[in-house]
Amino acid sequence: MRRVFKFTLVVAVMLSLPWLTSIAYGDSNGASVPAGVRIEAAGRAAAPEATFIGYAFGSITPGDLFYIDATGSRDDMVINLYITNGDELARYLRYLILRVALYSANEDGQWLPAPVRFDILKESDTYLTLQNSPAKFTAPGNARYKVRIDSGSYYCLPAGARPDNGPPEFYLMVETIGK
Repeated sequence: MRRVFKFTLVVAVMLSLPWLTSIAYGDSNGASVPAGVRIEAAGRAAAPEATFIGYAFGSITPGDLFYIDATGSRDDMVINLYITNGDELARYLRYLILRVALYSANEDGQWLPAPVRFDILKESDTYLTLQNSPAKFTAPGNARYKVRIDSGSYYCLPAGARPDNGPPEFYLMVETIGK
C-alpha cells in the first residue's frame, strides 16, 4: 500500500513540474507582403516565455514576436496579429490574455511606443486572447516596427504540465492603406 502511494506521489509530482515554453512562433503573409514592407519573425531567444503548470495561474514574460521594416513604403498600414492554434491551446489553457504593443525605432535605433491610430477616440491597451483575434494596429509607413508581448497571464488546466503541448503560434498580416 505504501509503495503504491509513493509511486502515485512521484507520478503526480512529475506531472506537475513546470515546462518552460517559448510562446512565440511566427509566420507572416510572406509573398503577399505589400511592396516596400519586409516582415521577420523574432527568434526564439527574443520571444516571450511562460511556464505552464497544471491548475496554476501564471504570467508571461515580455518578448518580441515580429519585426516590420516599412521604410520602403510611405503608405499607412493595418497590422493584424492572430493566434493560429487557439483550438489546440484551449485543450490545456482555460484562458490566455496577452497585452500586445507596437514599438517603432527612432533615429538612434531605440524602440519607443509607436504612434498608432486607434479606431476609437482615446488610446487603449490592445489585448489578444483565445476568444478575440486579431489584435489590430494602424500605423504610418516609412518606419521600422516591432510587435511585442508586453505582459500576459494564463490559467493552465492539468494537461498543461505535459511537455508535448505546443506553444501559441502567431500569424502577422500587414496590409497598406492606399492614400
